[in-house]
Amino acid sequence: MKKAPLSSRALHELQRDPRLGAQKLYRKLMKRGEAEKKEHFRLDAMFHFEQLLWATGLQRIAGVDEVGIGPMAGPVVAAAVVFAPGTRIEGVDDSKRLGPELRESLDVQIRAVATGVGLGVIEPGEVDRLNVYHAGIKAMRVAVDSLGESPQHVLVDCRTIPGLSQPQNSFIGGDGISFSIACASIVAKVFRDRLMVELDQQFPGYGFAQHKGYCTAAHQDAVRRLGPCAIHRSLFDFIREIQGEYHALFYALKQEI
Repeated sequence: MKKAPLSSRALHELQRDPRLGAQKLYRKLMKRGEAEKKEHFRLDAMFHFEQLLWATGLQRIAGVDEVGIGPMAGPVVAAAVVFAPGTRIEGVDDSKRLGPELRESLDVQIRAVATGVGLGVIEPGEVDRLNVYHAGIKAMRVAVDSLGESPQHVLVDCRTIPGLSQPQNSFIGGDGISFSIACASIVAKVFRDRLMVELDQQFPGYGFAQHKGYCTAAHQDAVRRLGPCAIHRSLFDFIREIQGEYHALFYALKQEI
């Protein structure tokens, strides 16, 4: 529950109160107020692009982002999210800056108020066939196409999605500067993380529920012990190394080291 702000008069009375407890409470409340003001300005800035487009009369603006480019196992997932003009959700930020519990909470809020949510999932085999860059683009295209109602404008993190009829804008670091893109990053991240937890049950021993397929030391050790499984990306450098696809000289030098 959001705390109600203290009136200026009450703050002024606390400031004038010489008692140690009152002064401590005053400093605490002032610090909280500054943090809330900073967060308010940050969130306002994230609406900049959406506000410009809403002001032209557009109603359906989709933010699009993908996750899962870096892991050596699991799918690439993208999300497209559309909101009615003026929609605001406190705490939204780039999913990488948020902890798991806050991401889960925001995912629920986003899905509750969004007028459209679309997902695109590219499985590991197709990631290998397309390469991870093009798999990310395809996932975003599938996410946009799976929206219930076609968007009028698309905001994308870092990339341009080929083949869309709608105008689109691409922003470097878009998941940190655009509200809609940030929401898409949260939805995609939460969806993929849950999927990796389910895959951990299908492929036990690799620790997918913990590292979500990323190339951690624990994940590498598991692959060395068990070998790659069906959801590992065969084109990932470490997987190719484990499977003996590197030049013989590499393995000879590695053995010497």
